[in-house]
Amino acid sequence: MSESLHTVASLPTERPAGCPFDPPAELTEARRHGPISRYTHPGGKPGWMITGHDLVRSVLADPRFSARKELMNVIDFQLPPAPPGEFLLMDDPQHSRYRKPLVGRFTARRMRLLTERIEQITTDCLDAMERTGPPADLVTAFAKPIPTIIICELLGVPYEDRASFQEQIDTFMSGGTSDEELIAAYTATQEYLAALVAAKRAQPTDDVLSELTDSDLSDEELKGISLILLAAGFDTTANMLSLGTFALLENPAQLAALRADPSLVDGAVEELLRYLSVAKTFMRTALVDVELGGQTIEAGTTVVLSYHTANRDPERYADPHVLDLRRNSGGHLAFGHGVHLCLGAQLARVEMRVAFSALLRRFPTLRLAVPAEEVALRPETADIYGVKSLPVTWDA
Repeated sequence: MSESLHTVASLPTERPAGCPFDPPAELTEARRHGPISRYTHPGGKPGWMITGHDLVRSVLADPRFSARKELMNVIDFQLPPAPPGEFLLMDDPQHSRYRKPLVGRFTARRMRLLTERIEQITTDCLDAMERTGPPADLVTAFAKPIPTIIICELLGVPYEDRASFQEQIDTFMSGGTSDEELIAAYTATQEYLAALVAAKRAQPTDDVLSELTDSDLSDEELKGISLILLAAGFDTTANMLSLGTFALLENPAQLAALRADPSLVDGAVEELLRYLSVAKTFMRTALVDVELGGQTIEAGTTVVLSYHTANRDPERYADPHVLDLRRNSGGHLAFGHGVHLCLGAQLARVEMRVAFSALLRRFPTLRLAVPAEEVALRPETADIYGVKSLPVTWDA
């Protein structure tokens, strides 16, 4: 091993001052030294930090690296396996058992068919925002309700339950709550999903969850699958919509280009996904000794994959810290890669294309209502990065 190999002492807890969209400085510095660094997990276990695009992509595509929760060697005791149905933290064949029945329900074609419904939901949110008048919190008025309504409709969550359900999901995903609050919200969500699965079995309706009850999946497995779909379908897109709007407002030349040429929206969505990388890091554990970036990753060692530095890798993207809506952002890792590629990627893309386009068209004078430095950011401890609130105003 090289004596000059860079070491990341711990996962950073803050973003650079005045740069809310950039990865933590310690990780950007690590990437400058090379695509792989030594790292010690908080529990004291030795590991690795992968910050380069090509190496992160190769780990995600390599079956010698496991996503299984119980193999993550990050603390002094063994973690339990992921609960039934929670397939993000599983390998094949369990992973494909849960994912396969869902793939056909989240294709690009099926998601495009939802466009009209997404347009209507977005219009309803913007109508309400306009009626209330400026200022508004774009998080609660726009970014949260759109993906919440869509994913709840896809899974058949009754309309009257959506507000409380969104609140529970937000509580255990935000990274800013106490352990007691987190456990209470998670437990309440689990109990709700168990009742929802039972209701769909007893009386199926026109939704994905009802369709899944006509399979060999158990109630416990359906509950776990529902939790993954709801949490991922709500939290990631909500934060992309709010943080993406913040980034556009802070890059007026790019915002003006998108306003002037709405056909840029497809590329703009991909570039915002690359630039913001709200799902910041994931982990994988080596099943055997693996040579990676000139280093030997020993069997049983857990590596941290830094998506936000991989998507800002200067060897992959020129001027990576610049938001350029005309850039070819192809190959970004915002949705992961390989067998665990985000199942809802196409849904998120459609939601963002529709929502950003409608927002900018409806409010041509949209701007921040507070100085940028006063926008409340999610803590770096949150699994998904974003803003807590985004006060905006416009010329009424």
